[in-house]
Amino acid sequence: MTAQIELVEHFPEVEDYCRLRTVAGMSPKTAEAARKGLPNTLYGVSLRHDGEVIGMGRIIGDGGCFYTVVDIAVAPPWQGQGLGKRIMNALDAWLRTHAEPSAYVTLVADGEARHLYSKYGFVETAPASVNMEYIVMPPAG
Repeated sequence: MTAQIELVEHFPEVEDYCRLRTVAGMSPKTAEAARKGLPNTLYGVSLRHDGEVIGMGRIIGDGGCFYTVVDIAVAPPWQGQGLGKRIMNALDAWLRTHAEPSAYVTLVADGEARHLYSKYGFVETAPASVNMEYIVMPPAG
């Protein structure tokens, strides 16, 4: 089935991005946040089947010292077919071609995805360092 799926070196537009994050079980993003953030993508890919975006992944960062792999998502009907690996292969190839040798590349691995990412050289850094985050919430009232 994966032979019918095209990998496009272009990140999805706002509507597909927001939809795919939601159906893949990731935290939703507002369309306005996506409109502001997506143009800052250094490199991104989409997986398409019959014109529909069914997977995505992208790299953000400063283009020199720091890169972060984000938004790795595959729609549920397509999960378990190696598509996450296909996305990571493209992102990893881009990083190895374009990132400086001293660059620091990070990502946040959810659940069992850490096993996939370890195949690309990512290692858990705790307890030396831990991921910390907060989500900006709209003002109350």
